[in-house]
Order: sequence, then structure tokens, then C-alpha cells
Amino acid sequence: MKEYRTEAIRNIALISHSSAGKTMLTEAALHVTGATTRLGRIEDGTTTSDFEDEEIRRGISLSTSLVPVEYKDHKINFLDTPGYLDFIGEVISALRVADGAIELVDSVAGVEVGTEITWQQSEKFGLPRFLVINKMDRENANFQKTLAAVQEFSSTRLIPIQLPWGEKASFQGVIDLLSMKAYKGDGKTVVDIPAAFVDDAETARTALIEAAAEGEDSLLEKYLETGELSSEEIQRGLKAVVRNGSYVPVLVAAGSSEIGLIPILDAIISLMPSPAEITPVKGMVKDAEVEVKCTDSGSLAAYVWKTTADPFVGKLTYFRVYSGTVTSDSRVWNQNKGVEERFGQVAFIRGKETIPTKLVHAGDLGIVPKLAETSTGNTLCEKTHPMILPEPSYPGALFRVAISPKTQADSTKISPTLTRLCEEDRTLSWYNEAATTQTILQGMGDQHIDVALRRAETKFQVNLIAGEPRIPYRESITRKGQAMYRHKKQTGGAGQFGEVHLRVEPLAEGDFEFVNDVFGGSVSNSYMPAIEKGIRATMGEGIMAGYPVNALRVSVFDGKEHPVDSKPIAFEIAGREAFKLAFMDAGPVLNEPIMRVEITVPEANMGDVLGDMNTRRARVQGMNTEHGRSVINAHVPLAEMLRYTTQLRSMTGGRGVFSMEFDHYETVPPHIAAEITAKHQKEKKEE
Repeated sequence: MKEYRTEAIRNIALISHSSAGKTMLTEAALHVTGATTRLGRIEDGTTTSDFEDEEIRRGISLSTSLVPVEYKDHKINFLDTPGYLDFIGEVISALRVADGAIELVDSVAGVEVGTEITWQQSEKFGLPRFLVINKMDRENANFQKTLAAVQEFSSTRLIPIQLPWGEKASFQGVIDLLSMKAYKGDGKTVVDIPAAFVDDAETARTALIEAAAEGEDSLLEKYLETGELSSEEIQRGLKAVVRNGSYVPVLVAAGSSEIGLIPILDAIISLMPSPAEITPVKGMVKDAEVEVKCTDSGSLAAYVWKTTADPFVGKLTYFRVYSGTVTSDSRVWNQNKGVEERFGQVAFIRGKETIPTKLVHAGDLGIVPKLAETSTGNTLCEKTHPMILPEPSYPGALFRVAISPKTQADSTKISPTLTRLCEEDRTLSWYNEAATTQTILQGMGDQHIDVALRRAETKFQVNLIAGEPRIPYRESITRKGQAMYRHKKQTGGAGQFGEVHLRVEPLAEGDFEFVNDVFGGSVSNSYMPAIEKGIRATMGEGIMAGYPVNALRVSVFDGKEHPVDSKPIAFEIAGREAFKLAFMDAGPVLNEPIMRVEITVPEANMGDVLGDMNTRRARVQGMNTEHGRSVINAHVPLAEMLRYTTQLRSMTGGRGVFSMEFDHYETVPPHIAAEITAKHQKEKKEE
């Protein structure tokens, strides 16, 4: 691969709903530019982008692939992102390092849920965008209908810079409104616009010139005076309105048939910004914010946007250079971890093919293998010029499963494997739930978790099983209670004796308080630690339903001891049993975690979602409407939200999204608590 300087680089994220044609568009771009000798097919598992076994098996992209395309002395780094909603974290990571985005829309399906979500994400990043209406050769393809559907959804104005040359089976090329020429097939053959399309092209070009005139005041003045702009002026004005986000140019293509590829590549080079032309990113130096200008002469600032485990090479780190240059066999400073990393051979990557290089210029995307400490989101810089580049915000996890090892050998590797998986994917997280003694893995949906577990198996050789997570209930009391217990054991020789009288009462703040209120020495102080130990052990195991006990005060106020037979173990047992009796005398209850939930759905689904919330014991805290979407805020028990991701998508056709975080604990209704307790008692008997 040739060496490309900053001005000749374009970093473009391809985003869309699943199956809109991103992977085939990159495949076709590689083929028409001569990088590959044949066109790969998703059905055959031969595409450059989808090279992982799991992607080939499922026939969809599961992670972002980097595919550089060389064209007209420029390098276009395509970031082919997944379209399935569970993998939105991959889309966010790609948009973080892109300088422009291309939203693909299927000419038959039109605006789908993935279109809406990826469009909104690209708006958050403020990226210049193209809209490509793809698959124009499909039966029932309709350019105008699809364009109208996207315009209805989008708050940004759309401006066609191309028209389709025919539709459905007769789609044979594109009509370019900038050059007013027709590009046949892949775009290498240029002819005059067929007579049947001239009028439509003239009308669309007028609208295009009006949009371009808004790019500069001088252009607008000239257009108002003369009613015309030169081709160079149209190009200049259009470039300005694309970059400031006033307009989104509309192009057409049929990626799998290789129609319209060259005009798309030309438009990327002429209208999308190079890394040198974007607004400088902001970095943090100590507590001060500084602008990071994309130039080779600056001090090094590189952002790690992706890490992945390769079974043959080991850990691969994907980075974007925002300032300075990166060379092989150099040392860099990881400011987030506070460690120095040694770079080996840096390279470019095309799918799974690595292309070694000596130098990565500012603005380019590269990879390096086998970094020890660096993970996704870290900033690499010079130790003498430390800096941290901002990380994007990722959505919180919505779907939880309990993870267990398949074999004893897997159990020792479970923690490091889950940590590595979560380092690679920022929308995955895991923790150990003390209340249920389960390992919990959290992700965006069932497919997301399933793919993570398969990666654990193929990349780390660790077999994990996913199950239903138990709810981390807590046991507590509602009033004062007291009890006594005498432990007496006489089996010949030295016996065991201990008697404990204690009270329990609810504790307003804190989890547990132990008080020695014995007067007169009926129980020696030396036995108090043993009594407390017995109580704490019982609290951990639970009394009603096997869940931890909390929020109570225990006061030992009397007891008896024997001069010979009393020993710590006797008082530990007596304390434990007295505590159980006192607990059951004090109005025991189960408490459950209540989550603060925010649900955003189309207005049309509002009634269904509210009705469903009522069946989940939800308490709605508020509702409002913004941009045609309803937002519901509610407090909902965690027990009712375990599989809500799947159910909400089903109710709203995938258009509903929600966020959820812990808020507080509340008492479980008696009839539900009785079911939980009965289930626990049954499990104990079966043991």
C-alpha cells in the first residue's frame, strides 16, 4: 500500500439497519478499484469485511471491520459497522474515529429501526453524512418513495446529487447532477444523459444549485444576481453545506451488482473532509482542555478505538492518530494506565489481511499487535506531552445472564476471560453478585450475549453456560423481636453449653449493628465475638428465602454460661439459632431492587407500553413527548425487567429503547414473597 498523507485520507463509517448492503458496498468498492480480483459473497462467506467464523455462520456483521480503499491517489478508510441493534457499541466506536458517515437505506424496505438509531448516533457526533439509497436493482425498488420516507424522518434537509438511471431490473447506472452526465454500470463508462431523464435532471440540478449557494455568502449573492453558478462554485458550496450539516447529499447504488460505485468514491473525495479539515478534537492535559490539530508535526496523540483477540497473533490494538505520527519499534505512553508500551510492527488492516508499514500519518487508522496493558478507549501519547482524548458514551447494559463454567478447568479462567471480552466491547460488563453468589454478564440483548460466549469459546478456549440470573433480594424486619436459645450437648467427656438472649430491631441507616447489652456478667465478653460470628454467618445465608439479611440491629442482653462446658462454638451456635427465632418474630419481609427506568418509544406505541408497564408492577413517575417520541419514566422491580429488551422490541417493532439503573430497595408484596419463600423451602428439601 502506498503512503498517504493526512490530506489524502478519508475516514468514513458505513452505517445502516442490518442487511442494507454495507458489507457488499465495501466489497464492490475493493473490486472496482482493483484491490481484489473477484467479488466476494456474503452467502459464501467470502467477503473481506465479514471474516470471523461467527459472522460467516450467521451471515451478518458482528463487529466493525476496517477496509481501506485506494482510489485516485486517496485512501478511503471504510469502517463497515454491524447493523443489528445489539451491536450498537461497535457503531459508536466507529463513529468516534470517523470524519464522515454514509447511511445506507434499502430502496424497498425504506426507513427501518436501525436507520433511525444509527442516523441519531451520527447526529450526536456531528458528522457530515451521505445518504445512499442502495439495492436500486431490487424488485419494487422506489427511489422517490424511499427519499420521501427518509426526509419525513430526518430533521436535516436531503439534496439529491444523483438520480437513478432506471429502477428495478432496468437500473443500469446513475445520473450525476454535478457533471450532468450519466455513469453506466460501476461508473467507469460516461455518456450523455438519456433524453427520458433530462427534464428530471434539470429540475433536480436547480435544487442542487440553490442548496450549494447557501454554502457561502458570496455564492448566494452571485446566484441571486445571475441565477447560475459554475461547476467549481457548485462543488465549493456543496462541500460547505455538507460539512456544516445543513444538507445531506443523496446518492444511489446497487452494491452487489457493482452499479454506481465510482460516483460514490468520487463524491467522498470531493465532498467529505480529510482529517486535516475537521474541527480539531479536544484533549485533556491535566485539567485543561486543549485543541488537537491533525498534523504530522504535532506531538503524538492516538486514540485506541478497538481491541480484539486474534487466535494466531494475540491481542490486536486498533488506533487512530489524531496528531503526530506512529512508527514501528517505538515507545509510546499510555496516559490512562500510566504505563509505557513498546510498539512492534505497526500495520494497516483490510478485513483480516495485515499490511505492514513503517509509518502511520496523522489522521490515519492503524493496528499494532501484542500491547500488554492498552485497552479500548485509551490514549497513546508522548510521556513528555501527556494527554487524554475523550471517550464516547456507550448505552448501559439492558440484558443480564448468569454465567457458569462448563467444566472445572473453565472455572479458573472465567474472570480473566470475561474481563478480556468486556475490554473489547464497551457495551459488555460483568460483576459478581454477592446476594446470589452468581457471576452476572450484562449486554445489549440475547444475540449480543450469545456472540460474546461464542467468542470466549473460539478465541480464549473457555466454555461458559448462560442461565437465568437470580434477583438479589434482601431479607429484613419491620418491628422489634426477641428470642433465646440454649445450646446443650452432652456426649460423654467435655460437653457444649451456651445460652443467648437477644433482641433485633430495624436499622434506619447501615446494614448491621451488634451491641453487647449484658449486665452482671451472665455472658463473658470473650464469647461475644463468637455470638456475632454466628449471627453474621446466618445473615449471609438468609433465613426466609436464602437471601442476605440486612438493615437491623442486634442486642445481646442476657444469657448463661457453664464454667466447664461453655466454649466459643457453643455460643456461636446459640447466637445463630437465637437470631433466627428473633428474626422470625420481628415481622420478616423480603426487599427487592427497584430500578429507575426511562423508556423512549414512538407515540403510536405509548398506550401498549403503558399497559404493559402496569402488568410489571411499575409506578410511572412522569411522561413527556419530544420529536414525535414519548418518554416514560418509571420505577419498576428488577424481577419484572429481566427480559424486557426482547419484549419492548417486539411491542414497538424494534423502535423502542430504554435505559435502566438501580434506584432503591422496596418490600416485596406478601403474595410474591410467599411464592419465593416456598420455592426456597422446596429447593432445600430436594437438596
